[in-house]
Order: sequence, then structure tokens, then C-alpha cells
Amino acid sequence: MATRVREQTGSRHESLGLSGDDLLAMYRTMVMARLCDEAQFRLNRQGKAPFVVPVSGHEGCQVGTAWAYQKGKDLFVPYYRDMAVCLTAGLTARDVFLGVFGKRDDPSSGGRQMPAHWSSRALGIMTGSSPIATQVPHAAGAAYAFQYRGEDGVVGCWFGDGATSEGDWHEGLNFAGIHKLPVVWYCENNKYAISVPLSKQMAVKNVAERASAYGFEGVIVEGNDVLACYEASRRAVDKARNGGGPTLVELKTYRFHPHTSDDDDRTYRSREEVEEAKRNDSLILFADELKRLGLLDDERIERIRTELKAEVDAEVEAAWNAPDPPPESGLLHVFAEPAERGGEQ
Repeated sequence: MATRVREQTGSRHESLGLSGDDLLAMYRTMVMARLCDEAQFRLNRQGKAPFVVPVSGHEGCQVGTAWAYQKGKDLFVPYYRDMAVCLTAGLTARDVFLGVFGKRDDPSSGGRQMPAHWSSRALGIMTGSSPIATQVPHAAGAAYAFQYRGEDGVVGCWFGDGATSEGDWHEGLNFAGIHKLPVVWYCENNKYAISVPLSKQMAVKNVAERASAYGFEGVIVEGNDVLACYEASRRAVDKARNGGGPTLVELKTYRFHPHTSDDDDRTYRSREEVEEAKRNDSLILFADELKRLGLLDDERIERIRTELKAEVDAEVEAAWNAPDPPPESGLLHVFAEPAERGGEQ
């Protein structure tokens, strides 16, 4: 039986050990992700960004869950829609657009990968690839390494509901359950695997119900409730760090835009459905909660958006004008290179 995390009343953040400054930082990260998303779609329509993957609609569950990790100790294993996870881990708007434009200094691949294939050794973000769910066994392997070495690290692995239909997903969760690995699985369930609705992917209502088959707990969370996401994530991370094994956290959310810039979502969902989902936007809900706490008002919300938009615009310009990767670097990191010996290759 999957556990459902329910919204609580009162000053929830205090019971969760979060300060007002924490909440504002979380909100700013969410706004930054939304503005980066808006900018990359404009660039795509201008012909400057050939391919982009939207995040709008997922910001709350991504920031809420990723906020529970310890930078420099834990490992983030995102999927292509996880811009806000990576911003929480420490990537910047400049990093995002260096990747969008395929520039030399793109931290994910030096311009060798498609956009949104996040990676940063310095920030503990494990590189991913395009095939769906392949990051899941990688995350299990990294968690096994933490356990084998006796290191105090936890792996967080994020994916969409479509990934749960792949064999890699089963293999990773099964291995993690057998060995009680320090890993937390996050399914960002936005109801569609590209164009395939959830009812055509599984015969059960909730992804989290599948966790019991692997021997660990499944948790269902309202994915647009930022603090509920944080609470479920922190509990799962603490349990993993203390030897309690994995947790599957299902985040009920929705993507506002097509699957990618190459997708036409009008072929499989109505405009009324999308507009209805936007009424439950985590940015609006979280801002309203911060208003009730006296941390935000309409004027400050507009000031934050204006300030961050100017920052995003400046970083887009800087990334656009950044150096391209030199042609001779195209084969670097493709084949094994001999180590230097006595100054000779």
C-alpha cells in the first residue's frame, strides 16, 4: 500500500526546519526555472535553439524534492526535464544556455550533447542519455558504490512516468530493493509518456503502488505542493542515509507545454485540460503560501520576476556570444586516450 502525503496547515516550514530565507530561495529557484523555460522557447521559435525540453509545471516538485539533498555529498541523477533539479544542485542560467547553444563551456558536455542532458562532476550531477530510464540502473550502481565504500551519500534519481514502462526501471529498482541501497526514486507523473496516457501504461492507478513489489515503501505526493514534496523527500533521504533503503516517491504533476519543442500536444490532450492544470500552478500556489506567511506581496513578486528576467536575458546574451567548441575537440572523450609518460603520449 502506497502512503499518501497530505497537505498540512499552519507554518509547515518551521516544523520542517526551513527558514523564511529558505522558502524565498526555493521560490526564486522556481521562478528562475520558469524564466529560463520561457527564454529557451523564444529562442527555439527564433531559430537560435534547435531543440528544447520544457520544465514549466514541474518546478514545484523538482525544487521541493532536490532541496533535501546535501551538496558536495549526495548525487543528483536527473532526466531531461529536470532543469529545476539542476538549478537547485548549483547549475546557473548561464550553464543552461551554454548547453542550449552547444557551446565550448557547456558544463554537461562541452557542446557535444543535446540540450537538457544535464551533467556536472563538480556539482554531483550524473550525466544522462536520451534513451528513457537508462539513468535508473546507473543511479542504483552509484548508490551501491556509496554503500560498498561506506560513504555517507544518498542518490536521488528523477524520471517521468513513461520511464516506469521500461526494463531499465525494473532492473534498477529491483537491485536497489535487494541491497537496500541509499537511493530515492522520484517519478514526476505528469500523466503522459509523450503522447501515451497513464491508463495505457499501467493497470494500477498509482506508480507508487509498484514499490511494494521491490520490497520498499511507495509514497504519493501532490507534486504542486512544494513543502509536501520537500517533506516526503527529506524523510526518504534521511531514511536512505540511515540504512533504511530506498523509497519510491510519486509526484503528481503536469507539464504545461508539449513534451519537447518537436512535439504537438494538441494531438493527444485538449486545450481545456491544459488550462485547467495551469490553475494549479506550483508557482502561484507557493507564492500564495509565502504571502500568507508575510514573506511576499504582489510588489515583491513582480520585483523578483523583473530582476531574474534581466539576469536570464543577460546570461542568454553571454552564452550566445561564448566560444563554440573547436572542431578538433570533437573526438575527445570518445576513445580511450593513453596516459602521459615522461612527457610523451
